[in-house]
Amino acid sequence: MSDIQTHYRNCNICEAMCGIEVKYTEHENKKQIISIKGDKKDPFSKGHMCPKALALQDFYEDEDRLRTPIKKTADGWQEISWQEAFSEIGEKFTAIQSAYGKNALGIYLGNPNAHNFGNALMLKPFSKGMGTLNRFSSASTDQMPHHVAANYMLGNGMLIPVPDIDRTDFMLIIGGNPVVSNGSMMTAPGVLGRLTAIQKRGGKVVVVDPRKTKTAKMADQHLFIRPEKDALLLFSIIHCVFESANVRLGHLAEHVNGLAEVESAAKDYAPEVVADHVGISAEEIRALASDMLAAKSAVCYSRMGASTQTFGGLCQWLTIVLNVVSGNFDREGGAMFPLPAFNLLRGKTKGHATNFGKYRSRVNNLPFFNGEFPTATLADEILTPGDGQIKTMITIAGNPVLSAPDGTKLATAFESLDFMVAVDIYLNETTKYADIILPATTGLENSHYDIFFHSFAVRNTVKYSPAMFEKSENQLADWEILNGIASAVTGKPTLPYTPEMILDNELKAGPYGEQGLDLEKLKQHPHGIDLGPLKPALPERLLTESGKIELAPSLYLADLERLNALIHSPAKNTQFPFELIGRRLVKSHNTWTQNSARLVKGKNPVTLEIHPTDAENLGLSQGQDAVVSSPSGSVTLPVSITEDVLAGVVSMPQGWGHNQKDTQMTVAATQAGVSINDVTLANRVDPLTGNAALNGTPVAIHAA
Repeated sequence: MSDIQTHYRNCNICEAMCGIEVKYTEHENKKQIISIKGDKKDPFSKGHMCPKALALQDFYEDEDRLRTPIKKTADGWQEISWQEAFSEIGEKFTAIQSAYGKNALGIYLGNPNAHNFGNALMLKPFSKGMGTLNRFSSASTDQMPHHVAANYMLGNGMLIPVPDIDRTDFMLIIGGNPVVSNGSMMTAPGVLGRLTAIQKRGGKVVVVDPRKTKTAKMADQHLFIRPEKDALLLFSIIHCVFESANVRLGHLAEHVNGLAEVESAAKDYAPEVVADHVGISAEEIRALASDMLAAKSAVCYSRMGASTQTFGGLCQWLTIVLNVVSGNFDREGGAMFPLPAFNLLRGKTKGHATNFGKYRSRVNNLPFFNGEFPTATLADEILTPGDGQIKTMITIAGNPVLSAPDGTKLATAFESLDFMVAVDIYLNETTKYADIILPATTGLENSHYDIFFHSFAVRNTVKYSPAMFEKSENQLADWEILNGIASAVTGKPTLPYTPEMILDNELKAGPYGEQGLDLEKLKQHPHGIDLGPLKPALPERLLTESGKIELAPSLYLADLERLNALIHSPAKNTQFPFELIGRRLVKSHNTWTQNSARLVKGKNPVTLEIHPTDAENLGLSQGQDAVVSSPSGSVTLPVSITEDVLAGVVSMPQGWGHNQKDTQMTVAATQAGVSINDVTLANRVDPLTGNAALNGTPVAIHAA
């Protein structure tokens, strides 16, 4: 046995970018992991690490994991060579696209792609090479409202403002649970420590949520709100800012358009008008506005609960508006802009924002944005006959049957395809419908650099990690698989460059290149390099055609008619009287950590949280099985009676268990939960952005 050695990298399971220290031994070229701990020398995470990082070892050692391409045959799954796989995929994709058109091919990208260094750089040329517009991803079940707001108001969908959490004095969190998520569109490892630091310096943390989350329990104040009423609350706070004549634009005074239009629109949303609808008193709403304006610095952060609903687009627009008019935009302690070493906005010029809605989906008329259509329409695009129908699919590191709305319908759609390919390390609820599955290297076998999440980080840092494990002769990285497929389809040679080559060029050309930052320097700093706190960046970095912040894009003003209907003609659903919301679990991340034994062991967390009054009215007792039903289907799970949820609201976890046959997820099968997306609705979206409306799903509840 050799001496214990140490490897440093970032965990790439969620977006927190926690630095980790992996202890291992090496004998006869075989590495054995001893431990995975937080890296205390990482300048960003400073030793923090959540339990999910331990799954990196489980991914590598998992006996269920596929390591060779497999093909579905009449006699079951059979191993084939990479060359056989690429040849057949090339033939089938080419034949189907020749017969039905380029858009007969659909591409779906799962959440892990955003955490994969190679795919983050190679997916764009791959998608372009495939020639199809029918591209979909998990982003439209999660974060599209953020990108649309940034696109219209700031000039580019990736110019996302993030809370300067380490210097703020007042933080208003709407529909977010960062203590559990470690941020989400706010990359901030060790969020609990960062939030308690606000309190220690005399500041205040307020959480608005239909559920008393872990973040709400540590906050100074928690306010229950009715699901999908966040836009009304935000507009009402903005109303108070204008009413008190406290609009403070500061250094942005000459760089804002649309202030008068916002003030005019906000007049309709006085606290007294919206209070009964949101479930928060007019006095509490006015106090929120007053506290935010009285703080030395303040920031409003709204996330999943505010994004994944039918008014998600309005929520993210109004969040930016509130931060601007309260004087907390582009300043210390407010909403600021990271300047990453790999700058995704390098070379972007004013007036070239993504052309939102240039195309509309064939079936449901949903907008194309950021290179994709909303996932909510994917099943219909496959199942609906006609010109442009999707006949063949490739899913890449995604399990939409569990993670996308109305997963049952998606399963039916995938089963109907002429041909399907999956790039994945597991035979799971989605990939079981594929004809060929191509497994890639993963986790510790890959080099890593966070391409996307430095753009959402609450501090500027930079870090590169080489692969810890050498891949075997028969293994390919995801990006090499994409190259192989593209070459087989187009007949062109594979791309002549690697992710490291692109990274090195971008670092040298980026904002810190003149300081000597390149890939070689990063290799010499395995813990990462601290590049400093966020700095004011406007108006220089604005990319709107006017060069100003556009506070009142017509897209949003036109959507207010729909918002006003909540006040003037609120709908009541007597058939499905409860509102279903999701909840985040510390030891789960979408569907891709569910085969890690240490993350699924213990008490089953997949329960239906319900208020005591509702449980009593329904005759439900603690632990009893209840049936949750919606127009798309039903699930059965045990009841957890708690005052942590608002009456009339029920909650299921965001982390879905594996509960279907014909998969190889044996660890998860011992703790299989139900999928919340068996009851969410594919046709329930935010019509403004096309994002799936997972929260606020109307459901009925009864005893099993």
